[in-house]
Amino acid sequence: MKTVPFGSATAPAVVAGMMRIDDKDDAHIRDLYAAARESGIDFFDHADIYGGSMHHCESRFADALQLTSAERDEIVLQTKCGIVPQQGTFDFSYEHILAQVEGSLAALRTDRIDVLLLHRPDALVEPDEVARAFDELEAAGKVRAFGVSNHTPRQIDLLRTAVRQPLIANQLQLSITHAPIIAQPVAMNMSGEEQSVVRDGGGIVEYCRINGITVQAWSPFQGGFFTGVFLGNPEYAELNAVIDRLATSYGVTPIAIATAWITRHPAHMQVVLGTTTPQRVRDAAAGADVELTRAEWYELFRAGGHVLP
Repeated sequence: MKTVPFGSATAPAVVAGMMRIDDKDDAHIRDLYAAARESGIDFFDHADIYGGSMHHCESRFADALQLTSAERDEIVLQTKCGIVPQQGTFDFSYEHILAQVEGSLAALRTDRIDVLLLHRPDALVEPDEVARAFDELEAAGKVRAFGVSNHTPRQIDLLRTAVRQPLIANQLQLSITHAPIIAQPVAMNMSGEEQSVVRDGGGIVEYCRINGITVQAWSPFQGGFFTGVFLGNPEYAELNAVIDRLATSYGVTPIAIATAWITRHPAHMQVVLGTTTPQRVRDAAAGADVELTRAEWYELFRAGGHVLP
């Protein structure tokens, strides 16, 4: 498995997302975990809200795996906080961050969170409160590293006015067909062209590259914003024809090519898988070691529906 820079260390280019394990039995979760580890994935992504109730998927993961302390040391556990579905709010307050981390620690049956991300941006954020929470969590050894999810450059800059820890990751939606964070700069300043509209606060991928923040691509196979996958979808016939041809050429499955399109980017991104099918984990992970040519990458970009001026 190819690795990418991640803070002061490295991490696998593919992450196993645990968002959809809420209704899976223990045996299935163990099979999913084993497939990830066999594929070189030792990085597991959670959030406090996954599973329909607070900390449900985190609990399912820990209950099913019953990891020993030695096994726990072999993996990276990442989780997120900040969304409060019961109240219809976002909350980056000092009290909420600390409470949610305590809940995640208990649910995951661990003494530390390796990476804590702030989930969707809180419009009422007070950077000083975030900084106070991060300082206490770091000092207590409860969180080792910090990042954000779905944040713009200016939102990150605002946090950095008070937060002293490096923000080492930003989890953003990205796939071949849902790629405004890559496609917009390509079509910049094209009057009347939808692709040129700035939706990410301006150059988030470039900002992350400049500041050493790893982009984590979520929903890497979704056609749009939770509109269904593009792989094998007749609505994306042209794209799938290109993907299938390249999959045959490289001796991998189509999901590997969709993964490779993201991992080929020089920003050294991580692909966050959402599948709960062990074989799809293996197939997708194989894509991290496929190095698409520049011509192949751009052919997929064009087939994905993006303008290349």
